[in-house]
Amino acid sequence: MEHNYFKINKETWNKKVAIHAKSDMYAMDDFKQGNSSLMKYELDSLPNVAGKSLLHLQCHFGQDTLSWARMGAKVTGIDLSDEAIKLAKSLTEELNLDATFHCCNVFDVNDHVTETFDIVFTSYGVIGWLPDLKKWGNIIASRLKDGGTFYMAEFHPIVWMFDYLQTPPVLRYAYNQEEVIYEEYEGTYAEDGETKMISKEYAWNHGMSDVINALIEAGLTIEFLNEHDASPYDVLPNLVKNKEGMYETKDKLYPLIYELKATKKPRQ
Repeated sequence: MEHNYFKINKETWNKKVAIHAKSDMYAMDDFKQGNSSLMKYELDSLPNVAGKSLLHLQCHFGQDTLSWARMGAKVTGIDLSDEAIKLAKSLTEELNLDATFHCCNVFDVNDHVTETFDIVFTSYGVIGWLPDLKKWGNIIASRLKDGGTFYMAEFHPIVWMFDYLQTPPVLRYAYNQEEVIYEEYEGTYAEDGETKMISKEYAWNHGMSDVINALIEAGLTIEFLNEHDASPYDVLPNLVKNKEGMYETKDKLYPLIYELKATKKPRQ
């Protein structure tokens, strides 16, 4: 049954690619002119990537991957969507950058990528598409060099407890929910129904303990876990822009983002 979830999600993400590539959110013209798509959290936490190998899991059409390449990293990106990978490869060629991309499910990475990396990176709206974080943690550990770094920035689990198809949003889903969540709606997070695209999506809610324990059980050592009130993306209802240009809820009752850094300790 899992494969059906992934099949439907892949079809939706394939449709999203052309829409996202034209959206203000992805600012493709600015990106092509040299603007980085990376945000403050990841730039602050991974400031020295030059000369390092980096594997980007769930890279969409590769803007962040190529932004790391512009900073001197030797990058590889993977994504479930073949349309996304097609665009990523096209951008790599057009911008004359050095990057490798593979179209595959995260759980199949080891069938496509055999080398190990200094850094494994993933960010913003990624783990909710994965039903099994233990398998995810093991994949990350298997692709890291000894002493290598895993870094993720992600929406906080509390964010996904709400049903945003209701106005105002309703607290509907469990913080840590094993049952799959299915949603069907018009539009995508990068445009609000303008294209009339119907998104059909299967997702899973993972609490913080699931994430941390999956990485620890895979042999990684957690370096830090930071929770932030501010999101770099204005993708939830009624967020307020702060002085730094980030987006927060008006009352700041719960965090919107967390970031986590972990290390694969060298074998003794």
